[in-house]
Amino acid sequence: MSQASIFVEDWLCYNTNLGEGAYGEVKLLLHRKTKEKIACKMIDHDKYKDASLHINREVMIHKFLDHENIIKYYGRRQEPAKEYIFLEYASGGELFQMIEPDIGMPSSEAQKFMKQLMNGIKYLHGKGIAHRDIKPENLLIGADGKLKISDFGMATLFRFKGKERLLDKKCGTKPYLAPEVLQRPYYAQPADIWSCGIVLVAMLTGELPWADTTNGNEEFIKWKNEEYLCDTPWRKLGNTALALSKQILNIDSEKRLTLEQVQKHPWMKFQFGNDDESDVVDSSGEKSAKRWNSMMEAETRQNADTPDVALSQPNLPSSRKPASLVQLLKELNEGGARNGRGAFFSQPAQNADLMTHFAQSTITKENFQDFIKSMTRFYVKSTHERTLECLCNAFEQSHYTWAADASGAVVISTVDLMKNPLVFKVNLLKMDGKVMLDFRLSKGCGLEFKKKFLKLKESLKDIVDNKNI
Repeated sequence: MSQASIFVEDWLCYNTNLGEGAYGEVKLLLHRKTKEKIACKMIDHDKYKDASLHINREVMIHKFLDHENIIKYYGRRQEPAKEYIFLEYASGGELFQMIEPDIGMPSSEAQKFMKQLMNGIKYLHGKGIAHRDIKPENLLIGADGKLKISDFGMATLFRFKGKERLLDKKCGTKPYLAPEVLQRPYYAQPADIWSCGIVLVAMLTGELPWADTTNGNEEFIKWKNEEYLCDTPWRKLGNTALALSKQILNIDSEKRLTLEQVQKHPWMKFQFGNDDESDVVDSSGEKSAKRWNSMMEAETRQNADTPDVALSQPNLPSSRKPASLVQLLKELNEGGARNGRGAFFSQPAQNADLMTHFAQSTITKENFQDFIKSMTRFYVKSTHERTLECLCNAFEQSHYTWAADASGAVVISTVDLMKNPLVFKVNLLKMDGKVMLDFRLSKGCGLEFKKKFLKLKESLKDIVDNKNI
């Protein structure tokens, strides 16, 4: 079975998902001649009855945005039952892929991403737009390593012709919500800044401070009462990072740091150095191995031998709007699909037989590079059948609910430590004669997903091919 099908003319659509949202899937489109890549969000209105209103609002906002730290919107195609939105392709995947659970990432990388996040938010707020769902799962990494804000399904206009309004819709993701969002009408900008502060803590420590900002949450109450210093994640932070976090996550929105104040904070201006340099000279004058080049005060209290997080990006085409995309949209609007079936798009093969699907997959290392960078995949040294058997045993030992979907992926349903739903998928891919397990988050917290992934990988250590990691 082929992993790509004709989309329209010279465009191929990969059946493997880049990601999933509240109202559909995101797939990769590749132009066979130019090798240009774009992401296509596919919405099934028959499946999601309330999607139209949300998608229309998202498109109305997104199409007017143009900034290097915001995913570009290219166009849309509407049909009676389905809709297709064309977006910039970010090959680096979601930000949470860069965060090691319970560890985080080097301070210099966290600072770089925080600066880029602030630049993107500053642009949005300058346009009078609030995002209202800032979290690592909605922050993508481009081929050039730049952070890009995505998913404007919760975004809204809070300022028009200089007049600002209070917002009252309780929306977003619980661990990232500012407390006032759940309590009363709120100002948009401080609420977005709060969410950015939670992202900062996640990047530096690899964990979230609380499940929600309600008086029923013990961790949040400790934060309010300033009884948190001995608790994680705060004890992992150096003084300057902790000071910045405390000022961003001020319970009083009027005393919370503004965006400009965050950008001027000493932690944001500290020169961490280049963590990617392999020839750092230590105090003895000898060259040291590649390491985290951040002092205790700058900023996470972690051992120097903590594995670095690689951010090197593949040399892919730039994220500019593909010249051939205009022709693609024209062909779609003219009904120009050429798949011989009278439909605009080829659909993924429907095959409930898991073994057959896996055995017929034909992916090579060359074409697999078209997909997003992922740290949640690995090779195994066993057959498809044996791997599936080991997977099933691992799921049962972890008390996960699992099943195969129509495309042949294994869908795992569980809950995270905060008792929120967590759903992810596993695809078994045949790659140059070897078997690769590719894990992708469908719903829930990215950090919790990575924790589950690492535990599953450990339970499968007898079949993991460490030579091809």
